[in-house]
Amino acid sequence: MHNHLAFLPLLIGFFLRGALGFTSPPRTSTTYHSNNFPTTTKFATADDNAPDPDDIIARRVVVTGDVDGGYYRSCVKNEASRFRKLIGTMSPPNDDDGGKRAEIYVEGKRKFIEGFVRWCERGDVGLSQAIKVESVSDESPTGLFDDFYVQTGR
Repeated sequence: MHNHLAFLPLLIGFFLRGALGFTSPPRTSTTYHSNNFPTTTKFATADDNAPDPDDIIARRVVVTGDVDGGYYRSCVKNEASRFRKLIGTMSPPNDDDGGKRAEIYVEGKRKFIEGFVRWCERGDVGLSQAIKVESVSDESPTGLFDDFYVQTGR
């Protein structure tokens, strides 16, 4: 057999194992009581209580700073829709405080939403724009959006 094909049987076995549904059994412990009937206990793992990363959730992120610039708004749209496949909207800058505050509402898979919020909290989107996250709140997903929209309000 050629050296560059030596890994092929291992690779085929790996894929067949997953395709046929062979998985490792959960960790269990068997104990025997006085009546000699075994009882099995499943151990809790750290993943048992963790939220599912594929759950559909929604968050509202309030950002302050240079949010009225077109560059920042286009970066938010790209980050939410193109890179993370999230849906939702970004409100126009609030004129009551000089256009320095906006709300971002996003829906999608938990793992993508959490990554998007971390991206927002970084605040360094380039150029000389300074952005800060004022608050992040959980919302109920509405399912009203089919894409991510940036409202200009002008």
